[in-house]
Amino acid sequence: MTGTTDLTLDEARRIILRSQGMIGADARKGGAHAMLRRLGAVQLDTISVLARSHELVAYARLGAVGRASIERAYWHNPAQSFEYWCHAACILPVEHWPLYSFRRRAYRKRRYRWHEVPDSVDKLLEQVREQGPLTTSDVGGAKNGGPWWDWSDSKIGLEWLLDIGELVCSRRVGWRRVYDLAERVIPAELLAADLSDEECVVRLAAVAGRSLGVANRTDLIDFLRLKGEYAAMLDEALRSGAAGLVPVTVAGWPGKKGSPNAWADPVALESEPRGRHRTTLLSPFDSLIWHRGRTERVFGFQYTLELYVPKHKRVHGYFTMPVLAGGRLIGRVDPAREGSTLVIRQLHLEPGLSPAKWAGALEDALWSAAEWVGCDTVRVERADPPELVPILNATAR
Repeated sequence: MTGTTDLTLDEARRIILRSQGMIGADARKGGAHAMLRRLGAVQLDTISVLARSHELVAYARLGAVGRASIERAYWHNPAQSFEYWCHAACILPVEHWPLYSFRRRAYRKRRYRWHEVPDSVDKLLEQVREQGPLTTSDVGGAKNGGPWWDWSDSKIGLEWLLDIGELVCSRRVGWRRVYDLAERVIPAELLAADLSDEECVVRLAAVAGRSLGVANRTDLIDFLRLKGEYAAMLDEALRSGAAGLVPVTVAGWPGKKGSPNAWADPVALESEPRGRHRTTLLSPFDSLIWHRGRTERVFGFQYTLELYVPKHKRVHGYFTMPVLAGGRLIGRVDPAREGSTLVIRQLHLEPGLSPAKWAGALEDALWSAAEWVGCDTVRVERADPPELVPILNATAR
């Protein structure tokens, strides 16, 4: 595809899947450590149904890799990654520390995010300096006793010190962040790197472009959560070519007729994506689908996470996971666990797809996930179309 500026939707989709590690055996080389660097960011979330989202992201690309090895690849000593704000709260490669200087400076200037920063924050920093890595439990707890957002002053202080880069989280204990001085965790040459806001945005645009493969402006903005002056910096980096991305036109994507409507990683355009497609369940927070508008544009798949929807109003379930097979999103499942049984409360095949043709892919996706989390039985309770229930429940491994 060298020199290509016009892409069919199918060509763009295949490039995206390869860039996201969903096509070919090469995507599994280097394990979770290399995967994080290819993706640029792995979103974190507190919800755990089959597993936590950052584990599901690795599983979707690498298969039944040990969950302990995933944790070691993300959080290790010395630190290979750190937690910070990208698309959301994410695990990021440690070498990307300098690229987020612009965001740390912005937080320091505001001295406010969700809560007022307490006056005791300097004492809290000294406590970490003197006593070593700490969790919120070590400084009095995370909450004041009210709702989840009713943080204690200690929690607010630790989070703000993380926001401005005085502290860093490079590992967790029992899902609790461990805070330490950045100077004790981040390699000195990375800590000393002094990038301007423009340099940060330009280099992050390149990271996002490589991760997404093919993306429009909205996709890049969403990946990095840029707005205002930083969004303007991104626009300039795209116009000037400083981000290293090349303009392309993807058939069917919105844009002005006769003008490019997206940008692509030039390396991704150099060869045809080849290899076997992954068949897997996807976390709702996977970077392949975390932007719902992009998911519909790329896959024709309308997706809403319904965990915040009242139970009686849910259509597809609490923690619906899309099913990827053959390079397309073929359906969605709402999983749960009962002992050693993976329970699928609801399964929906996309309209127009043949149950006979896709039952095998659904079976592979469900059983692979079950075995990965230590289940030896799969039970489908409801399905649309309903004839999938006896087909999938009749299989055993």
